[in-house]
Parts: sequence; structure tokens; C-alpha cells
Amino acid sequence: MATVTKKDLVCALAEKCNCQQNDAQDAVQCFLDQIIDQLSAGNRIELREFGVFETRTRNAHKARNPRSKETVDVPARARVKFKPGCAMKEKVQVLVQGASVQPPPG
Repeated sequence: MATVTKKDLVCALAEKCNCQQNDAQDAVQCFLDQIIDQLSAGNRIELREFGVFETRTRNAHKARNPRSKETVDVPARARVKFKPGCAMKEKVQVLVQGASVQPPPG
């Protein structure tokens, strides 16, 4: 399984849209910046067929250091939750099904 970087996505977008890589780079960066801006404002982002991004807050709590047995306070944290859409679930599920089920001959 390969790792795809932002640069790889920019190159693919530039080729598919038949535009300059600089324009594709600006479009991808602008899109990612908008996602970050909206999430940091507390908004929920719903992209049909793709998925939903939303922020969740984890409450402050106490934890214990396993080595020293000392109790420490862990502050509240915000995190981003992603729930994939139906189309993404179906396409990704092919990875599991393709490994265990062979297609019928024909």
C-alpha cells in the first residue's frame, strides 16, 4: 500500500483538469485551509458521498503515570472526528473483500 502525498494529489488534479500545477496547488491548499477554518470555528463539514468532519471535545481528566504512579491532570482537548460516507465505505470495503473473495470466472 503506497502513501499518497499532497504533491501527488496536486499532480493528479492538474492532469485531470488540464491546468497548471501551481493552479492545482492553490486550489488544493485553499480547500484544505477552508476545512481547517470551518472546523476551528466549530462548524460541521458535510461532503455528500465522501464523509463528515466535526470537532469533539474531550473533557479534562486525571491520569496516572504508570512508572511513578503519580496522578496528573490532563487538560480538555478538541479533536477532529471523521465519519466516512457511503460511497467511500463501499470503495474501501473492496480492499477487504478483494483479499478474501476471488471474482467469479467469466
